[in-house]
Amino acid sequence: MPEKLLQSDHSRSGSAGGAGVAARAGERVLRIGDDRPIRISAGHRLLHHDGKCSRPHGHNYEISVAVTGELTEEGWVVDKGDVTAVIDEWDHRFLVESGDPLAAAFEASGDADSLVVLDAPPTAEVMAVLLEEKLAARLPDTVSDVAVEVRETGELCASHR
Repeated sequence: MPEKLLQSDHSRSGSAGGAGVAARAGERVLRIGDDRPIRISAGHRLLHHDGKCSRPHGHNYEISVAVTGELTEEGWVVDKGDVTAVIDEWDHRFLVESGDPLAAAFEASGDADSLVVLDAPPTAEVMAVLLEEKLAARLPDTVSDVAVEVRETGELCASHR
């Protein structure tokens, strides 16, 4: 029975494959991590902060992503693996702001590959912006928007909108 429905749909649309569906679909949103966020563990510190966040510490971040775009020939907005690969680059790393003396300590200890140096303080808000930029640069041209939500703790969550 389902085959007949698919055949009827193809004959009505004049299309015999994914390209026809993609052309009719318009922009779609793929949400990754809504119910089960992507989880990474990372350390950071806020160099110019007067409170306890100036000390090195870490979080189990929960990250959700919404990608808007046209369907590809494969029938999706993006491959989920391409999104998680970008986010995983920060998993089990230590994020610091450029100029943080901890960078030299990581290099001296032979752990420079564990360090991610950012041009801004490694807050959840900055992380969300930078992940959006990294994803937008690496995803296909069919993508028109990327929105990232970074949950640092149960009390603190940063997102685009």
